[in-house]
Amino acid sequence: MQSNFKTSKQLSADPQQTAIAVLAWLANEQDLFGRFLALTGVEPGRVRHAVNDAGFLSGMMDFLMNHEPTAMAFCQATGTPPEVLNAAWLHFSPPGLGSGEY
Repeated sequence: MQSNFKTSKQLSADPQQTAIAVLAWLANEQDLFGRFLALTGVEPGRVRHAVNDAGFLSGMMDFLMNHEPTAMAFCQATGTPPEVLNAAWLHFSPPGLGSGEY
């Protein structure tokens, strides 16, 4: 299967680039993208503007990372190392009570 996504060789460890790769992948996964949009309440036509919102990116990363099979499917489809994905998630997600950073 040919992919339109950046591979890990092209994808730097920049959290913004990783988040954009996640969004591109989600947008091509119709069922997941539909569920994500339903959970966020963002209309499909507003996604392009929402990508500049740190809260949107945080929610998107949480959506992906809260289901390990989905996160691993992203990593496999894009060639993104799980460590890069996790670093981006930590970048966009504020520390919670479980992090010890409260």
